[in-house]
This record gives sequence, structure tokens and C-alpha cells, in this order.
Amino acid sequence: MAHVAIALGVTVHVLLNKRNIGTSISWMGIAWLSPFVGGALYYAFGVNRVKRRALRLRRERSHMFLVEDVAPDAPEAGPLTPLEFAIGRLTGLSSESGNRVELLRNGDNAYPAMLAAIDAAEKSVGLASYIFRDDEAGLPFIEALIRAQRRGVQVRVLIDGIGGGYFRSGTYERLLEAGVPVDRFLHSYVLWKTPFLNLRNHRKLLVIDGRIAFTGGINIGRENVLAKEPPHPVRDTHFRIEGPVVEQLTEAFADDWLYETGEKLDNDAWFPEVEACGDAVARIIPSGPDEDIEQIEFAILHAISCARRSIRVVTPYFLPPDVLTTALGLAAMRGIAVDIMVPEESNHRVLDWARWVPLRNLLEAGCNIVLLPPPFDHSKLMTIDDAWSLIGSANWDTRSFRLNFELNVEVQDEAFARTLMEAVPKGRPLTKAEMDSDPLPLRLRNNAARLLQPYL
Repeated sequence: MAHVAIALGVTVHVLLNKRNIGTSISWMGIAWLSPFVGGALYYAFGVNRVKRRALRLRRERSHMFLVEDVAPDAPEAGPLTPLEFAIGRLTGLSSESGNRVELLRNGDNAYPAMLAAIDAAEKSVGLASYIFRDDEAGLPFIEALIRAQRRGVQVRVLIDGIGGGYFRSGTYERLLEAGVPVDRFLHSYVLWKTPFLNLRNHRKLLVIDGRIAFTGGINIGRENVLAKEPPHPVRDTHFRIEGPVVEQLTEAFADDWLYETGEKLDNDAWFPEVEACGDAVARIIPSGPDEDIEQIEFAILHAISCARRSIRVVTPYFLPPDVLTTALGLAAMRGIAVDIMVPEESNHRVLDWARWVPLRNLLEAGCNIVLLPPPFDHSKLMTIDDAWSLIGSANWDTRSFRLNFELNVEVQDEAFARTLMEAVPKGRPLTKAEMDSDPLPLRLRNNAARLLQPYL
């Protein structure tokens, strides 16, 4: 009777809360066919307990942004106006003009710029990172944050509770011992207080004095400093941003800090008046398992539908929801040049196996698949018509689109879009003949791996 009651409870919750049919059937099957274990798994990994609390806290947000975008049918509308209008409706945020966005390749370029900004901070430093190691790359950051705290700067640091080390985080311990306000996002050693085992804060964000921000794909660790020849090198791309959109980036950090700690960051140290300093139009697109769920996925769908000439995607992992794969294939079929650039080998073998299924479908639809040579490239980039760009933390996989807290930035600037793609290393094209040469056991392995898509 207890098993029936638990399975029935799971079924009711799934029917009321899950939108994806495949996921719903899977969870109900697990609950009914695996007595007690299925219910425990659903409690740990299937229930979203973030949304209600996030909604309650976000009603207290210190800053709100109004949509002021031009309507798609207005006389002054341009080619990107429908996309701008759609993302404004999607996010509730206005695009901000007058921004400067600088590309920083690898930790070799990004880390010195970030450390210099921390050392120059006068009022506030907010840092969120999925991975923040206390190694030879991370220690200079720890020391810079401690120095800033001791000279009176308001410093706040968020480290993901899983990516930053579940059992031990040396960075967290060092900062806590030095008196720096630091927290581990969605972390607890007590099982019944850890209802978020399958959720991650994957954002990488540094905001300085509410005027300068750094965001992109780079975590903090020695693997990102290629000049040091680490054992497992990682290429990546990060960005330094100045201008009015920094207020939105600071708001994103303050929102996460409020959620995790209950502390509001709403004074002038975090939100000063910010003047225009460049030519780029930009806006943040946050996403996560709260009210922002699937926003980045939907923004990408809008971008694909608005493309007229080209779509270029760079991602370390490629296992998107079927709707995105279909949209890319349809774009190629209507004559859009679709280029998808992925590493020859990532650091996630099962994802590498699973990606061959959607990549084969896209090859057949007329997309160009480019395999990037080692070292592993962790960049997440997208451009539309060499005019609109999407940068940030989200990978092209179900975890980033549906489970993680992610933060991307859309940038409207033709020069920036060209610079973005010029920074991507040259790769080799993947051919259908190469995929057809895989023996049957490999094809079976790849198709079996793809069945794990909702859980990878």
C-alpha cells in the first residue's frame, strides 16, 4: 500500500507540473516500477522546489526594467526588430544602447583583466562562478578578493554547491576564514535539506562597482591558462562589458545573492548611474528553473526564425531539445547557411556519443558541421546574419536550457559579430560518409546514449 501511495503521489505531481510528455512518462514509469526507489529519485531529481521561493523573493527586486522596443511593424523597424521585440516580450527587459563589449580569449587574457578590475574596485565586487578552484589560477583571485574586502569594498562571492566542490571547497573555506562574504549556491550536507541535487548555478559573472562586468564561459582554474601548459587545457571565451547593460548584469548577480542569502544589494555601491560608452546594443537573457525557465532556449528559437542569411553556433556540448534541432534543420532547408562548430572531443564522453544522432539529422538537412581540434574548446557563441550575437554561459544541451541557472547576453553590433567568429579556431568539416563509416555497435551506443538526454 505504501508503494502505491507513493507512486500515485508522484503521478499526480507529474501530471500537474511536468510539460514534457517523454519526461512525464519516464518519471511515472520509474515511480510505479521501482518501489520506493522511484519515489526517492523523483523527490531528489524531479521536483522543482525553486520556483515558489524565487517568485516570492523576486517581487522584492530593487530594479525593474520596462520593454521599450520598437514594434515589428513600425516604420523605423529594421531586420532585427522582430527579434528585439520578441526577446523584450520574453524577458521583460529593455535592450540598452551605448555599450562596449571586449572579447577575451582564454584565461591568459581574461584572468589578468578580471584581477586588475578587482584591484581597482572602489565600492563593490560581486563574483559568481560555477567552478572556482584554489589552485595557481584561483589563488590570485582569492587574494584579490580578500584585499578588496580589507580596503572597505563590499565583496560578495557565490560558488556553485556542486561545480565548486560538493564535499570540500578550498576557495570557500579560504574566503570564509578571511571574513569575505561567500556562499555556496544550493548546497547542504543534510540530505533532506538538499532538494536541488540536479540543479546548478552555471553562471560566470563578475561585476565591479556596478560599472564593469565580465561574463562568458570561463570558470576559474588552471586548465584555462594555456600558457602554463596544464594537463587538461581548455580553450574558452570571456567578455568585458561596460555601459548601461551592466545594470542588468549586476541585477542578475544581486538576484542570485538575494535568493541564496536573503541579503538585498540595492544601494549606490551596486547600482550607480551608468553612462553610455560604446556602440553596441545589449540585453541580458537569464534562464533557470524558476520563472525564467527556458528563456534562453526560446530566445534562440526566435533568433533562428529571424535569420535571413547565416546562423553560426559554437558550443562545447551539442544535445539540444528536438525543437531546436528541427529549427536549425528547417533554416538550412530554406537556404540559410547554418554552421555548427563543436570540439572533436569534449570532456564528457557520453555527451560526445549522444550528439552524433542530432548532428547526423542536421547534416542531412544541409547544415555544416565543423569539428574543432584540441585542446577542448568550451566557448558558447552564436551569431545571426553577422549582426546579432549571443554570448554567455549556456551550452546547447538540455541541462543548460532546462535545469541550470544560466546567463547569456545578446549583442547587436556587426563589428562585434565578425570579431566573435574570427576568434574561433579553424576546424575540419564532418561528412556524412564519415558518420556512415561507423560500425553498428557504435551507432547503437550513440543512439542508446541519446536516450539519457533528459538526465545529462
